[in-house]
Amino acid sequence: MHPRNVWQALSRPGFLLSAWPWRSVGYLLTGAVTGVLALVGLVMLAAVGGALAIVLVGLPLLVVLALAGLPVAWVERRRLGLVDLDPAPDPHQAPAAEGLMSWLTTRLKEQVTWRELAYTVLFAVLLWPLDALVFTVALLFPVSMAATPVLMATIGEGSETKVLKQWTVTTWPTAFGVAVLGVLLLALGAYVLGVAAGARAELTRLLIADRDGDLGARVVELNRSRVRLVDAFEAERRRIERDLHDGAQQRLVALTMTLGLARLDAPPGPLSDQLAKAHDEAGRALAELRELIHGIHPKVLADYGLGAAVADAADRSVVPVDVDLPLPGRFEQAVEAAAYFVVCEALANIARHSRAGRAQVSGGYTGGRLVLEVRDDGRGGADASAGSGLTGLADRVSVLDGRLSLSSPPGGPTLLRVEFPCEVSELSEAADRFA
Repeated sequence: MHPRNVWQALSRPGFLLSAWPWRSVGYLLTGAVTGVLALVGLVMLAAVGGALAIVLVGLPLLVVLALAGLPVAWVERRRLGLVDLDPAPDPHQAPAAEGLMSWLTTRLKEQVTWRELAYTVLFAVLLWPLDALVFTVALLFPVSMAATPVLMATIGEGSETKVLKQWTVTTWPTAFGVAVLGVLLLALGAYVLGVAAGARAELTRLLIADRDGDLGARVVELNRSRVRLVDAFEAERRRIERDLHDGAQQRLVALTMTLGLARLDAPPGPLSDQLAKAHDEAGRALAELRELIHGIHPKVLADYGLGAAVADAADRSVVPVDVDLPLPGRFEQAVEAAAYFVVCEALANIARHSRAGRAQVSGGYTGGRLVLEVRDDGRGGADASAGSGLTGLADRVSVLDGRLSLSSPPGGPTLLRVEFPCEVSELSEAADRFA
């Protein structure tokens, strides 16, 4: 795998032969140049704006001074690409409206604007001199030492030359010895340049392009994509339910009626018996199709809401179920669907595994959260990770920022609790009257 930044490249044996030392040189050299320009710009804006502020002419310049960190940070985020291949995100928000005033108001209210201004001051006063110092010591000094024989042959006319303007060399063996030392120091300096460039890049990213900020944005987008996926899944479920209800079910109803009429018209005998069997099979197929449609997306849930759908599921349960679920109205379709299927899965598990004599579904809406609890008086010992179907439901609940918990000690009772943060999208008639 190709290294993504200079830190990873430093740990590789081929660092000296790679492009990363040159990238480090470019990063530090451009940093020194950019820092000088930033220092000149800050001093000029502060001096001219401060001097003219008395007659109010300099106030716009002081505003520009407050925003001076924006272009510097823009350049710095792009310079990071020299030593770090991961993109540096722009942390600024888009203005709420078009126009200069909206943009200016948005920028002045953002904390990142003032953080970038602080970075610009730090960069102009301290960081660029450090970049220049490291560049000089780690690169220019070793190069100057490595060039001693050339300097002695040209400028020194073959007789003498000075090393770093400090030591005089008068013999060729000494000149070549200094050159060899310079080459060794140049190799060492490449690592020093890499370390310095990596440290500077990490500091820059921390102050004006935090990795965590980019990660947070990715997490938010991932959550949004998961919610969109759930919404698309629910829409597809409703489409399938509608197609089956309006298409296949109606054809089966017509077929059942036709077979029933043919059965009445047929004389007693083998043909009448076969028609009776076909009529019964069509009736059973119609019942199974209706049950399938109900399981995909029950019409009662779409038409009357979660409370009615839970009551309907309780009526169809093999185990007697008490329902106490007062709700103020309707919720988002995804929330209602997830809550309903959690209840259905819980009741199905109670019927299959718990040996319970009775179950209860309770809950309500309070504090901006929809809460449902399903309990039974069975033998307990339920495990959500043992293929009960609750693991998939827990994932579905988590997509909606909900929580699902299960308490089922051996011997019972079993309690399944689910919570969804949500808002009431449509008040019920009773709640609306008392609102």
